[in-house]
Amino acid sequence: MSIVFIISAPSGSGKSTLVNELFKMVRGLDFSISYTTRPPRGSEQNGGEYFFVSKSEFESMIAANKFLEYAKVFGNDGDYYGTASRFLQEAEKHGHDLVLDIDVQGAEQIKKKLPQAVSIFILPPGREQLEWRLRSRGEDSEEQMRRRLDTARREIEQYSRYDYILINNLLEQSADELKAIVLAERIKRSGAKPTLEEERLLSVAQACQLEQACERVQPILVSFGAVPIRSS
Repeated sequence: MSIVFIISAPSGSGKSTLVNELFKMVRGLDFSISYTTRPPRGSEQNGGEYFFVSKSEFESMIAANKFLEYAKVFGNDGDYYGTASRFLQEAEKHGHDLVLDIDVQGAEQIKKKLPQAVSIFILPPGREQLEWRLRSRGEDSEEQMRRRLDTARREIEQYSRYDYILINNLLEQSADELKAIVLAERIKRSGAKPTLEEERLLSVAQACQLEQACERVQPILVSFGAVPIRSS
């Protein structure tokens, strides 16, 4: 049975870069490209970063129960984002594991449907660094920037709902940690006695588990003025 890896992060945290690095290092992974009703940005192509569809198309897919999860971002006037069920079916058909790049709302929906899914939250080193990354894109107005940072704060408050926490400060280290998490989950589910290298991977992954990472997260929460919400 395929392992589903949920990867979430505030916009600008480097999630896409880390996922790209993961696919260079680990075989047997499929990626679920989300559907959205927002228009393409910059050089984005349909079927690349997203599948871009109309609101009516998206709502038809909802009615046909074609999504594992979906949400409307930024309220009633916002855009839909969703993960099609077909990606999991295709991954299982090929004996691959599936990586989902989704937000906090979507992650919660997936966990309810697939409790064995592995959830990973990627954090920026702090608010200042995230704002710098967002401004470097040059895509947002001041109002959009404030909204993104406020959304980031709310998302970061939900970190304790995730199984693993990565603080994306140094790309190479964060990529290695993400790789270790994915391989460690495969090792644990295989039931085989781990080799020395596999023991190392298990140790790296364990250091990223929520209970191990809580202390490292606190300064980041403070920088955003965020209040952690503990899972029950």
